[in-house]
Amino acid sequence: MRKHNFNAGPSVLPEFTLEQTAKAVLDFNGSGMSILEISHRSKDFEAVLAETKALFKELLNIPDGYSILFLGGGASLQFCMVPFNLLNKKAAYLNTGVWASKAMKEAKLFGEVVEVASSKADNYTYIPKNFTVPEDVDYFHVTTNNTIYGTELKTDLSVNVPLVADASSDILSRPMDVSKYGLIYGGAQKNLGPAGVTFVIVKNDILGKVTRPIPTMLDYKTHIENDSLFNTPPAFGIFAILQTLKWIKSIGGINAIYKMNLEKAALLYEEIDRNPLFRCPVSVAEDRSIMNVCFVMNEQYKELENEFLELTKTKGIVGIKGHRSVGGFRASTYNALPKASVEVLVAAMQEFAKQKA
Repeated sequence: MRKHNFNAGPSVLPEFTLEQTAKAVLDFNGSGMSILEISHRSKDFEAVLAETKALFKELLNIPDGYSILFLGGGASLQFCMVPFNLLNKKAAYLNTGVWASKAMKEAKLFGEVVEVASSKADNYTYIPKNFTVPEDVDYFHVTTNNTIYGTELKTDLSVNVPLVADASSDILSRPMDVSKYGLIYGGAQKNLGPAGVTFVIVKNDILGKVTRPIPTMLDYKTHIENDSLFNTPPAFGIFAILQTLKWIKSIGGINAIYKMNLEKAALLYEEIDRNPLFRCPVSVAEDRSIMNVCFVMNEQYKELENEFLELTKTKGIVGIKGHRSVGGFRASTYNALPKASVEVLVAAMQEFAKQKA
């Protein structure tokens, strides 16, 4: 029996992705070889890569003039690749959580970094607003969704400098105007596929402007010119991403996924707000993430946290323990999580409240 998987990443994947990938592990495309074994230089894999890029472009409506890359190293490697390739003198960052803070730290190795706004003093419980982005910076970096704190930047900002986004945990979860961004990156293990693949969507004309030499493997141009095949790519993960993209298209695309995600998040937030045992620590309701729903026990019930976790285990619920840095609970409602799983969690919260409140 499948678990109700609320893990923050690696996370739940569509059953279609699991089934198609499992078949390909045994025999890929009737080749007599596994997807784990085929050459990344083969025509079979080149076709997989081309289809994955084409479908990514279609679903996200990526304009011409952008390149799509599939790399290794996770989003954390992008924390340094972005400034290596784009930061000539100064960059601006919006500090909305741990990952944004880590990205800023790496950028400071390459030039001046301006923190335009931060919610750190309030434990990152909201998304800062009404900030000014300096016009003399090389780019402005945002983290669109904050998995640890349960906040999300739900609009595509309009700025007069290249906009860079770490969209690891909300890519393809909602409509996104890619034309407003110079570069979007993220790890695949939330909404796309298994861990081990990093996607990068980069506007070609923002590259080639820094004066420093860039190591070959850290230069976006290397991977653009070699179609993500400069070295052996994470072929298995790319194949799995293709299956997820096919699944998204089959159920109606981004707008359909977005509607489903809003319904799941609303169902859970309504229970949190109604239930006397729980509360959401995000201080501004409009900033609540639709991907990572964070909640805690009200103070008078704090000692019941472990007991509630034990109850959820009996319901087949996994992955709702909050990040070790903040505690409490976190239910990640990524694209592939069925609404039925949220309903099981809500029922468990109601059952626990009847017992304890």
